[in-house]
Amino acid sequence: MVTPTDMFKTLQIAAAGMKVQSQRLRVIGENIANANSTSSEAGGDPYRRKMISFENALDRSLGINTVRVSGFSFDTAEFGKRFDPTHPSAGEDGYVLLPNVNALIEMADMREALRSYEANLSVIEASKSILQKTIDLLSS
Repeated sequence: MVTPTDMFKTLQIAAAGMKVQSQRLRVIGENIANANSTSSEAGGDPYRRKMISFENALDRSLGINTVRVSGFSFDTAEFGKRFDPTHPSAGEDGYVLLPNVNALIEMADMREALRSYEANLSVIEASKSILQKTIDLLSS
């Protein structure tokens, strides 16, 4: 038999999933926003793509595993280069370093994060519906 505690745990797990996907979307948005950012100093490094990592986390008070952000890191892929000696960020060789952000990868990651967020939202909506039906049965 499903108890209200089980339903509460389900809601907590789904909410944790939504929270990390929301943070993932924020990082993706930051990457996309800085996809064309160059260095503020000549020959300096441009924006470096950020990445987010997740891990399982035990919620001792509920006795369940949820997901949480374990940390942020930077993509170590090489920067792109464009020859433009007149650009303020150009190095002595005339090349401007470009961010290592690939818009196609970011869009694919965004789509995946959105689908995961929506899946967790569907779990919450289904749980809410079950709880409402239970309350309706008990009150009639």
